[in-house]
Amino acid sequence: MSHQQTESDVSIDEIPVDLELVHRSEFTRADVPEKIESITCALLGEQPPTNPLVVLKAARWWYIHGTGETDPAYCWAIEWVRHLTTGEATASGLFSECREYLRSLEREDNDR
Repeated sequence: MSHQQTESDVSIDEIPVDLELVHRSEFTRADVPEKIESITCALLGEQPPTNPLVVLKAARWWYIHGTGETDPAYCWAIEWVRHLTTGEATASGLFSECREYLRSLEREDNDR
């Protein structure tokens, strides 16, 4: 590994896993690592990532740090991977839910 890890900062494929954050019930947009935020925002953009492995990295982060399999960002990332790998239409409701979820995290940042 190229960097030292502390007990609260573990890295998987260069995507940090913040053990303290995992055990918190809430977090804000400021807690999201820049790389994950960039991928997540791209998933909601006009030109979302087309590499399923990149999208799965973001999905993994949201699964671990969010609310598991019910986390809206995780659900949308997995839905996008399904679309990329099968060519099937996506469930647009998940897109909207993810966008609103990220907006709520921004509001929590502003409230603090």
